[in-house]
Amino acid sequence: MSNSTIEHLLKRRSVSANALGDPGPDRTQLEQILTAAARVPDHKKLAPWRFILFEGEARDAFGRVLAEVCREEEPEPSAIRLETEAKRFLRAPVVIAVISCVRKTVPVPEWEQVLSAGAACQNMVLAASALGFGVNWITEWYAFSDGVRRALGLEENERVAGFIYIGTAKEKPEERPRPALEEIVSAWKPS
Repeated sequence: MSNSTIEHLLKRRSVSANALGDPGPDRTQLEQILTAAARVPDHKKLAPWRFILFEGEARDAFGRVLAEVCREEEPEPSAIRLETEAKRFLRAPVVIAVISCVRKTVPVPEWEQVLSAGAACQNMVLAASALGFGVNWITEWYAFSDGVRRALGLEENERVAGFIYIGTAKEKPEERPRPALEEIVSAWKPS
């Protein structure tokens, strides 16, 4: 691993979706981000994930879908809440839904396939931030909503692994506390 790679991994920070703006990645950069996302561990080469892009007007159109689903699924959402949902995907120039696609008829455990989709999310985050973009991997309520699943056209074996928001950071994110290694690392010892 090159020094620049390890330095990037040790300094990477998520940027709040509310702190993202233009510009977003161009076609070449977006292709690099998506290619990096597809280069994750993938037992039996199943590609147990796929990506849905939201750019330009599609972000506003999907925001209207989110507001409508919220109206249907939430008890009496306020006008402010509905407006927030309608503008949700406008927080960044590019939003990518990462869809976990578990294949049931293969000898690869479901857990490995789900982890591969999570790795695709993380590679996307790392690639976008390595290119200098602010990025945030978000789930929130709409990743778990049946109405949103239907709007995305997901099959029974598919789930949203996350929404990756990519843009230019309006401000540098502050560092946050990280767990001390002595709190999260132990050595296995035979009994």
